Amino acid sequence: MTLAVSTSVEPETQIDQVIVKASDINVFYGDKQALYTVSLHVPQNKVTALIGPSGCGKTTFLKCINRMNDLIDICRVEGEILVGDQDIYAPAVDVVALRAHIGMVFQKPNPFPKSIFDNVAYGLRIHNIATSKTELADRVESSLRSAALWEEVKDRLDQPGTSLSGGQQQRLCIARAIAIQPKIILMDEPASALDPIATAKIEELIDDLRQNYTIIIVTHSMQQAARVSQYTAFFHMGELVEHGKTKSIFTAPNDERTQNYITGRIG
Repeated sequence: MTLAVSTSVEPETQIDQVIVKASDINVFYGDKQALYTVSLHVPQNKVTALIGPSGCGKTTFLKCINRMNDLIDICRVEGEILVGDQDIYAPAVDVVALRAHIGMVFQKPNPFPKSIFDNVAYGLRIHNIATSKTELADRVESSLRSAALWEEVKDRLDQPGTSLSGGQQQRLCIARAIAIQPKIILMDEPASALDPIATAKIEELIDDLRQNYTIIIVTHSMQQAARVSQYTAFFHMGELVEHGKTKSIFTAPNDERTQNYITGRIG
């Protein structure tokens, strides 16, 4: 069985600039090891999908990139991750500033208990990005437009973000993430809680956003990975088994485990 791959996938001969370089990443939760010597290069302004069975380490690796694992007391990360030329685990790194450059969208929409406007403006305010009310309003509008949500909410910006539908809430969370113009957007199964129509809108939005952002998405859906990504990384039992152009991974994988997962024999 093979999966239809988006026609937007670039030719195999194209060489893409790398923005994230992870080298020999090991992750431990107490005595349990969750990732084993994972090395992965993520190209800039592309969508990289992380696929694999539940519990294989996809989300653990994703959270290494913006140091969300720091919030887990028993978690220990070994290895090196460079974003651009910066070692993000260097002692002098300001984690708050790092996360401003690396936005995150979670599995379930999590709008703040604030108005639609204030949800998007939140990051702009705490990072002192907007210098006036006019600039703040302009940045909020621009972010909502980029998240394909402006036309649906422009007349009710003072209403709670929680009043929106599930798909709209997820796009609001994406608008909130991109408002401070990060370099990278991490997405942990952003459409898993949504209906097919809302999922299609999120996937279309992802394709639009990659023109300006690097996107790394965890997904359990191989069909979704094939539709939205240019690169795919297959994880299994804490190991990175294979990584490459999405078309190659889905049509001519090098590792038997990848082939077995894609065809449904494992997973």
